[in-house]
Amino acid sequence: MLVLVAPGQGAQTPGFLTPWLDLPGVEARLRALSAAVDLDLVHYGTKADADEIRDTSVAQPLLVAAGLVSATALGEVSPGAVAGHSVGEITAAVLAGVLDDTAALTLVRKRGLAMAEAAAITETGMAALLGGDPDTTVAHLKKLGLTPANVNGAGQIVAAGTLEQLAALEADKPEGVRRVVALKVAGAFHTEHMGPAVDALAEAARELTPADPKLTYISNKDGKAVATGAEVLDRLVGQVANPVRWDLCMETFKELGVTALLEVCPGGTLTGLAKRALPGVKTLALKTPDDLDAARELIAEHANA
Repeated sequence: MLVLVAPGQGAQTPGFLTPWLDLPGVEARLRALSAAVDLDLVHYGTKADADEIRDTSVAQPLLVAAGLVSATALGEVSPGAVAGHSVGEITAAVLAGVLDDTAALTLVRKRGLAMAEAAAITETGMAALLGGDPDTTVAHLKKLGLTPANVNGAGQIVAAGTLEQLAALEADKPEGVRRVVALKVAGAFHTEHMGPAVDALAEAARELTPADPKLTYISNKDGKAVATGAEVLDRLVGQVANPVRWDLCMETFKELGVTALLEVCPGGTLTGLAKRALPGVKTLALKTPDDLDAARELIAEHANA
């Protein structure tokens, strides 16, 4: 069984879309999506520097657009399930047939703007903790006033909070944690600091008419499959201010009997986690079009397994 997954913010790198524009129809599709959300996705995906694409209001639409064009380039795919990490859930919602391209880009553009505005209220950030016992780490974070915003499994938890709280964490690591790595994001996502963005996103969501998923859609709220489009949309709204439980998604992949995991562009983060947490599951990350042939072979072998 194949699961198709989409990465979240921080996966983007300068110029990562450049090779994809060589494929027929990709540039035209990106320009159409750019016009729909008044954001030059071609520029940001090919010429913008790291600071420009770190901007939440830019990074999020860029990631969703990249995931969609790379998934389309695969051709006909029939995964057993789809899932996304943080903003990648919007990509997954399109792959599952819940939203169309334009609705998804409109929603993610408003999401990014609302989260950027919320992040500007207080100086906040996120940092990945590598190693350590999850329970010990979570207790330590709470003691410092930090939120375990991403519980990613495979020994990785992402803390979020104010810059002062993150500095305290760097000086006082939880027992067993080897490293604390600051992430290239502009705020404490999936925490109470994003509360103002929830209201804005809820208003945007009311303008959409979601369809029910055509594929098994796994939510990173709790790793559960979601049966209706209305619930998918409701979870996308609430998830902005609540932790991402990617560890529970991977537990669900195990329960479903997933044999292969394919990560859409800009792939790498989720395949890395899967290699550590899902031994025996084949993984492949779509980074450039050069990966498409191997991806199609993986699909042929596992899509109907």
